[in-house]
Amino acid sequence: MSDATVKKLTMNKKLQKSNAGCSTQHAVHRTLYANGFTLIEIIIAMAMSLIVVLVVGILLVSGQRGWARTYSFANSKSQLNALTTTISFGTYGRKSNRMDYNIYEINGEHFARVLPENNPEEVVTGQAVEFHYWDTQLDSAIMNTSITGTAYALFYLEGNRLMLDTGTYPPGGVDAGGNRLDGLGVATIVLANNVSALEFSHTSRDMAGDGKGCVRMKMTITDPNDNTQTTVTAATLMRNVWP
Repeated sequence: MSDATVKKLTMNKKLQKSNAGCSTQHAVHRTLYANGFTLIEIIIAMAMSLIVVLVVGILLVSGQRGWARTYSFANSKSQLNALTTTISFGTYGRKSNRMDYNIYEINGEHFARVLPENNPEEVVTGQAVEFHYWDTQLDSAIMNTSITGTAYALFYLEGNRLMLDTGTYPPGGVDAGGNRLDGLGVATIVLANNVSALEFSHTSRDMAGDGKGCVRMKMTITDPNDNTQTTVTAATLMRNVWP
């Protein structure tokens, strides 16, 4: 083999090695480029993360505000008054004598028993109700037809307040002249303030005004701060019958 041929073969081998090295470097660069992130991709990922964080933040703030509004509403004075009234009305009503209770219409300071106008069975309404019940153990001393209770509870509207009187029966909460009795032995508490409307009602069973033993109440409390109204509706069914 001539010297020229040997030199040519040697040069070809060097060129092949050089080209192989360049190909390897390009492959490495391509691999590094494929496994990395571009600046645009990083910006897009950051923007998407910020959107997720923003949505979660909005949900947390909205939830906290809703909980605060619910808590404030549930613990407002109007709601507490409504709860106290409902509990008291139901407690006294359930243990009362359904054969001996009165609904009154209030005119100034005068209490007038509400009577049906046309029919024995008629829905009548008033601003006060007086329940009669027994607050002692039943024994032979009171088991007669003339004793229909030993205590009374009188719910009535006074100005814009719902009041509750409790005392002994007889004489009860209202005398024969329609005057509310107070003084010794009578306990008076305020059940609700800012009462803008109050109605007690029942269905009569005769023209004397006797009822069937279920009294309904509808009361509206108006908050003086924002004029929001809370409507309370309740009914109590008297369980005791005597005589």
